[in-house]
This record gives sequence, C-alpha cells and structure tokens, in this order.
Amino acid sequence: MDFPLITDPFFYAIAAPAVLLLGLSKSGFGSGFGSLAVPMMALAVTVPQAAAILMPVLLVMDLLGMAAFRKDFDKALLKFMLPFAMVGIVIGALLFKLLDAKVVAAIVGAFTLLFLAQQMLFKPRPDSSPPSRWLGAILLTTAGFTSFISHAGGPPVNAYVVPLKLKPVQFTGTLAFLFFFINMAKWWPYAWLGLLDMRNFATSLVLLPLAPVGVWLGVRLARRIAPTLFYRLIRWGMFLTGCKLLWDGLR
Repeated sequence: MDFPLITDPFFYAIAAPAVLLLGLSKSGFGSGFGSLAVPMMALAVTVPQAAAILMPVLLVMDLLGMAAFRKDFDKALLKFMLPFAMVGIVIGALLFKLLDAKVVAAIVGAFTLLFLAQQMLFKPRPDSSPPSRWLGAILLTTAGFTSFISHAGGPPVNAYVVPLKLKPVQFTGTLAFLFFFINMAKWWPYAWLGLLDMRNFATSLVLLPLAPVGVWLGVRLARRIAPTLFYRLIRWGMFLTGCKLLWDGLR
C-alpha cells in the first residue's frame, strides 16, 4: 500500500512559499497575497485538491491570528459581515461541481482590478461616507462564495473593508475572526463533496509547521508598520492577486 502523502518535490517547492504567503496574509501584513496560495499550488495539483490540503493549515493560522488580535476586532462590523459570508458559502457548496475553478478565478481577478481602478480614478475624500451596506452585502456574499471555491475570499472582503479605514490591527483582527468562521463553515461541505481524504490530510501535516512561521512574521510586521504603508501594501497585494487570478482564468 502506498504511503498516503504527496512526495513530489516540485509540489513542496511551490506549496511552501504559498503557505508562508497565506500566513502573512492571515496576520494582516500583505493581505490579499493569501489568495495566491491556491493558484500557486494548482501548478502541481488540482484546484480542489489544493483547497482541501490547505484546510487544516488555515485552521491553525486562523486560531493563531485570533489569539494575536483577540482584543483588536470590530464586533459590530463582524456581526454585519458574517451572515452574508455564510450565504456565499452555501452558494459555493451547491455550485461547486458545476463551476470551473478557472472561471471563478477570472471573475474574482477582474472585480479586484476594477475595485482598484475605481479607487485610483475616484479617490474618496477624507470626509466621504463609508461604503453602503448593500454593497457590503454583495461583496461579503461574493467573498464567502470565492473562499469556498478556492480560498480567494480576501479581495472581495478588502474591497469593502479597506475604504472603512480601520486601524491596521483592527483591520487585521476583524478579518482574522471573519475568516475563522468562514473556514470553519467549509469543513462539512468539503467532506460532503469528498475533498477531505487521508492523502490530503497527511500532506497538510507536512506543511503545518510553516503556518505559525508565516503568521508570526506577519504579526510582527503588522504591529510595526505605518497605516499609510499598510494600506499601500494591501493594494499592491490585491493588484498582483487580481492579475494572477485573471491570468489563470483566461489562459
């Protein structure tokens, strides 16, 4: 009987930096880059398998992120965002076998770039009002859906939360709690779809030690970075993520 573990060196050469990027994004520093993890790993395995392998890794990262920012999240904002994200997860679970992951990647990438273009061309005034609730509902539902398909919920969430101009640690803490609940809600549907098996789980265990390394590095940077630079890096992360996802979907 074969040992239930991916042994291809190329897979680990791709997966290791992908997990570190995911850890950095979970800490807030480099937020947006985490959406590149599945597309990167898809160079070596299928998109569904990459998403399944990352599930235990995400659980550890989410727990570490919540512990690091447990006093820094916006409870009212979290209560607003969660229900819509859950609706998106339900939609993703129901449509998972009908949708090509590349189509989803292209859609997420295109909307990410459109959001950034809107921010660049129509910069909000300092006294401008925050994004409307109906827009937040659409973006959070989209985030739940894209997170279920390929763990790419970051760009739609950022599109709603970045204009709110939260403090960096509050931004990070709120998203840490949001994605903990999103990722926990994905476990049962992933099992129902047959994505959780011993081969993927054993591979997750090999990658698991990298999870706290990425989160630790990101937490240290997030607590020491100026807000202006913090949000500039987020936008760069979203730009690169949008380009990569759009390229993966269209090629």
